[in-house]
Amino acid sequence: MNSRFKLFIVTSSMCLVVLLTAGAYMGHSASPEDAYKHLAVYTEVLSRIKSDYVEEPDMKAVTLGALNGLLESLDPYASFLNADQYKQYLKFKDNRKADVGLVLSKKFGYLNIVDSVPGSPADKAGLATGDVLEAIGGVSTRDMPLAYAELLLHGDAGTSVELTVLRVRRGTDPQKVGLVRAAVKIPSVTTKMAADQVGHIISPGMDAGKAKDIANAVKDLEKQGAKKIILDLRSASTGTPEEGIAVANLFLEKGVIASLKGQKIAKQDFEAQASKQIWKGPLAVITNRGTANGAEICAAALLDNKRAEVVGERSYGDAAVRKAILMDDGSAVILSVAKFYSPGGKALQDTGVTPSVPVVEVEAPPEVDDDGNPVVDPQPAPSPAKPGEDNLLKKALEVLSGKNAAAEVMPKPKRPARVAA
Repeated sequence: MNSRFKLFIVTSSMCLVVLLTAGAYMGHSASPEDAYKHLAVYTEVLSRIKSDYVEEPDMKAVTLGALNGLLESLDPYASFLNADQYKQYLKFKDNRKADVGLVLSKKFGYLNIVDSVPGSPADKAGLATGDVLEAIGGVSTRDMPLAYAELLLHGDAGTSVELTVLRVRRGTDPQKVGLVRAAVKIPSVTTKMAADQVGHIISPGMDAGKAKDIANAVKDLEKQGAKKIILDLRSASTGTPEEGIAVANLFLEKGVIASLKGQKIAKQDFEAQASKQIWKGPLAVITNRGTANGAEICAAALLDNKRAEVVGERSYGDAAVRKAILMDDGSAVILSVAKFYSPGGKALQDTGVTPSVPVVEVEAPPEVDDDGNPVVDPQPAPSPAKPGEDNLLKKALEVLSGKNAAAEVMPKPKRPARVAA
């Protein structure tokens, strides 16, 4: 069975799960009796599978698949961990080791790559947003809990892990990629002066301390004569919602930055504080498919408050509060219990951020060897993009200068360009 057909089967199966789940949860006014009716249907289907399927099914596997399908249809970041897996998860939380630098979500039953941390082993191997992780160490990720997959990717520095990756956007068959685990460090905020007194700030994430770093970057660019600022949030997939809120406040005097609410969590509005604003000049923000979490909150706040134009691609969609809910048998469900909403009222985990000036990045195919494996430069040159090569930056400069031409499909610069100083 080729990879495209496998994806078709998985996609079709997940669509069926989504439809069944939507029927069960449709409408907030559904009575408890309606919920029990849907559970009765599930029980009957389960009974029919057990009695009429061509062979005696593994009911444990069937039930686990149903649970994972249910969670994924609701929340691409949810996980169900059995008792042993949850114990491992708790140890992992308290003792994080080396990593390969992947940020993951769950779609169509498999693990999808949100992005890879710049400079990490995964980034150097060319793994990027939208690639599908089919197996880890020879173990299929089909119905593998997201949290458990993250456990498998961690380990001692210097140890290896083999991944099977399907590059969907390139239409290739699955490739085996060997990565060596290492201590992954989020790159620092970098700056440079562009033409026409425009300061360019590149933040590869929204991790603790990034708001302070960006504030210092703004002040430094002001000293260099910057009159306009570009905040580059491409592939900023790591960090926290709180840091994204703090960064947005650096550029906002008033207004709602974001809202948080859940079924059991009362709505909370995060208002901009005038005392924390440090830049009132013209501003543009750049996003791409790898922009997620706190960076999305920041971009949405600046866009919806009409403080900045957002240039680039729609962001990935990940901004929520997650919680591990313990079951009676020691298993646990890791679930989003509240979502962050943009000032315009959109759940960012569901919709991402749609740029006001869309520009599509088309990533050039990576260099590969005779076996189809990515060619990795052991010492990638961190040289900045040549003039005119970074087209999203070019478009942002046009926006700030008032020359906002129509969006177009343009080639993407090599990945090192996004973290160039």
